[in-house]
Amino acid sequence: MRHLLSLATITILGVSGCGAPSGMSKPRDQMSQREKDSILAASRLPGSGVVKKAIAVSDAQKRRAAAYDSAGDQN
Repeated sequence: MRHLLSLATITILGVSGCGAPSGMSKPRDQMSQREKDSILAASRLPGSGVVKKAIAVSDAQKRRAAAYDSAGDQN
């Protein structure tokens, strides 16, 4: 009985380790630059905070440009 339980535990652990890494839903070569930058920004690498800030600034600029575009359409 102990052998069966040990074998089942080892099998389950082995199979569960065969999946894709938790943070990656698709291969790196199929990721957009935005997705790659987001992964880098979430890491603890030196300079990752700068990448995170750059993404935030880029998002703010896109929102601002969209607001200007929609304001021009109302005239």
